[in-house]
Amino acid sequence: MPDFQPVSESVLYVLRIVIPLLSIVVLVRAFHSIKAGRRREEPVIVLQNTVTKETVPVLYWENSIGRSRSCDIVLSDMTASRDHAVLMRRESGWYVTDTGSKAGTRVNGRMTRQPASVKPGDIMTLGSTSLMLQRTSEAKLPQQKRRVLHAASPFGLLLTVSVIQFLLLLESCFGGGEFSFLPVVPFLALQVMEWGLYLFSMKKLNRVSFELETIAFLLAGTGVMLLSGMRGKLAEGQEAPGMWAVADSTMSTVYMQLFTMLLGIVLFVFLIWFMGDLDRVTKFRPWVAGGALLLFAVNLVFATALHGASNWISIGPVTVQPSEFVKVAYVFAGAATLDRLQTRRNLTGFLLLTGACLLSLFLMKDFGTACIFFVTFLFISFMRSGSIRTIVLAVAAAVFGAFLILQFRPYVLSRFQGWRHVWEYVNESQGYQQTRVLSYGASGGLFGMGIGNGMLGGGRSGTSVFAANSDLVFGMLWEELGLVMAVVVVSALALLVFCARSDATRSRSTFYSIAACAAAGLLLFQACLNVFGVVDVLPLTGVTLPFVSAGGSSMVSVWGMLAFLKAGDERTYAARRQKKRR
Repeated sequence: MPDFQPVSESVLYVLRIVIPLLSIVVLVRAFHSIKAGRRREEPVIVLQNTVTKETVPVLYWENSIGRSRSCDIVLSDMTASRDHAVLMRRESGWYVTDTGSKAGTRVNGRMTRQPASVKPGDIMTLGSTSLMLQRTSEAKLPQQKRRVLHAASPFGLLLTVSVIQFLLLLESCFGGGEFSFLPVVPFLALQVMEWGLYLFSMKKLNRVSFELETIAFLLAGTGVMLLSGMRGKLAEGQEAPGMWAVADSTMSTVYMQLFTMLLGIVLFVFLIWFMGDLDRVTKFRPWVAGGALLLFAVNLVFATALHGASNWISIGPVTVQPSEFVKVAYVFAGAATLDRLQTRRNLTGFLLLTGACLLSLFLMKDFGTACIFFVTFLFISFMRSGSIRTIVLAVAAAVFGAFLILQFRPYVLSRFQGWRHVWEYVNESQGYQQTRVLSYGASGGLFGMGIGNGMLGGGRSGTSVFAANSDLVFGMLWEELGLVMAVVVVSALALLVFCARSDATRSRSTFYSIAACAAAGLLLFQACLNVFGVVDVLPLTGVTLPFVSAGGSSMVSVWGMLAFLKAGDERTYAARRQKKRR
């Protein structure tokens, strides 16, 4: 018994080295598997100019055609409009839609303004250019060399994540210098949700990929086990933020985090099913946008101020942050362009929705979330319009708006008083939190102090720094699990952007590609605000670290964002179509 403590310390130190190394293996294998599972970027159909006999490969499921260089298929024809038409593929075949061109679009000589079906051998006339639709097998295209990549086993990846979480469980049980069985229940709950979704997806829905879900479980599981190590050491008067928040103990916060994670998984499954029908997406787009505005209206009427922002609605012991759910609706409504690519009317409604959202967030004084919405707007508007000019004008308007806010709302400027000067306010509100994060985080070194042993979480001091498990969770992650694990977590979120970008050219609709890129960009930008805010590179805005921070509303929202990424992977719906053919 006297030797127990030295032995356990040595074992726990080894675990702190093994955990980030296994996490790196999971990330590398997961993203390699995503790359291996993609189809090659090769033509899905071919267009042949009937005059010049030039062959134009069509790479995407939805293609803008016109004189503008931002179009997918560029016409060297002054009689064609800059944004003339859209050629798109649906389950029933190929369609061409005129997008308000001056000369109109003809199919086999007949003028059409509505979506018209086109089959191989049909001729589309846009201005003075006539293009014949051909199958790729009928065209002479250069052969591409095949690269053989082997996808990782979904079962093996998830099993590795479970092993990582078991090692985190051991750390959490021994955290704070005293053994406790309390973290065992959260660990078991994680396993039930993870393997339950795996069996449902791979067996019931006949899907072939599970990499994105595995990455999400790695991040969310790390956050849950990190919270479990705090075990009721919240500072006096501290309130755990998020949906279903309960402030009486940290373990109550952990259970609520798990419950909202379950709600997020349900939303994830529902959204993937809902987005499987593009006609349904088009039909419900206005309703989803209206629902987002209604949520903001309810927030403005019933919300109470919490930590400077009026963005929380309390229903008994339950607190909800509507703006987190509006993020999902905003990406959905903004990405649903379908057959109106590259057109001005394509952005009008989206601009109005964006203006209403930003105005609501301004009235709520939630400027961190407003920044997230604005950056998401830039992602979506550029992908929808292909116009750099639109982005420049939007940024200029945002800079002008920020100037007016600082002029007429001086209290906003006072919130950033400590930015880049936190060491001048070590014991004052402007710098108290960030100086502790920088000091305690640095003490964690490469592999951390161990779960439950950090000063930020109250492991050694008995009381935690305010918002250590939410807005400052990166500092807690850094201190207790080490710099290597903290970098792994941020890298996982950053790699989602590259995953979404590479899938954009292979998605069966621009809705999926735009939504995936916007969702990944939102998650990464939110992570940057959280990480750079707590280390004083950017002003502290009070946003959560996706999947990791305590916050139920945020947890539900990020799983909704993950659904857009999953829908952007063409393998998600390919399995369903194959099953239907049988």
